Amino acid sequence: MICPPYLNIGDSVAIVAPARKISAEDISEGIEILRSWGLNVVLSENLFCSSNQFAGTDEQRADDFQKAINDSNLKAIFCARGGYGSIRIIDKIDFSPLLSSPKWIIGFSDITVFHSKLNSIGIESIHAPVITTLKNAPSEVQNNLKDALFGKQLKLNLPQNNSLNIIGECTGELIGGNLSILYSLLGSEADIDFSNKILFLEDLDEYLYHIDRMMMSLKRAGKLSNLKALIVGDVSKMNDNTIPFGKSSEEIIHEHVKDYGYPVCFNFPAGHIDDNNSLIFGREVTLRVGGDCVAIIPSTIL
Repeated sequence: MICPPYLNIGDSVAIVAPARKISAEDISEGIEILRSWGLNVVLSENLFCSSNQFAGTDEQRADDFQKAINDSNLKAIFCARGGYGSIRIIDKIDFSPLLSSPKWIIGFSDITVFHSKLNSIGIESIHAPVITTLKNAPSEVQNNLKDALFGKQLKLNLPQNNSLNIIGECTGELIGGNLSILYSLLGSEADIDFSNKILFLEDLDEYLYHIDRMMMSLKRAGKLSNLKALIVGDVSKMNDNTIPFGKSSEEIIHEHVKDYGYPVCFNFPAGHIDDNNSLIFGREVTLRVGGDCVAIIPSTIL
């Protein structure tokens, strides 16, 4: 995997809006946080455009992303927000310049589209708060992202006690993101190889039967059987029908993976919550799921 160069004080970084539209007020506090880290923030040309629910037309959003990729003065690309829309522009963007001049791409939720594309071509990326949510993150989570960008090794060792956890330890490449997005990418050129990987999943505001359907689809596609481990982040604010599905989102996921025998961790603090800890996708890590804690440790510091 290609690791993009870490940032230095004074570096220029871009903010792009590949999905839902935003206002200047939505991102003002997030921009100030980046500036407090010593970064020069560059706003993309069409950042505040609007086309129905999107931040401009597909062409405008793709053009902004492409210009950020091509600009050698920019060292990272921060996504302003998620929502929906990244999948509409993924095929309009040429990612090949990143193979010779890589840069960090940061975001979560809908930004899983880009994480998956980058993983498929062999480039690390950071699953972390978008600019609109960075302001709500606790200081330790903000610093967690800063550390990831500036090259300090991320080691997460967190209290954990969930009856659905499957205890164990393994080492593998960390991949994943939003379950709905990974499901939508199945069979496409941005689909990723799950074999011998540590998979992270999160989701929000889905029907419980949708969670079951998506997990069934991943299972039938052979995506779950050869994992090294599964980390489940925030899967909350779920919806149900008049006739209840009968299981929680965590119980649904557990049902589909419990017989494989690999470590499984639930309620990991990442996803659609303020405590959205950064994860470097594409990086080899060691996962330890214990009875009262879970740790994600880069293999390079073991």
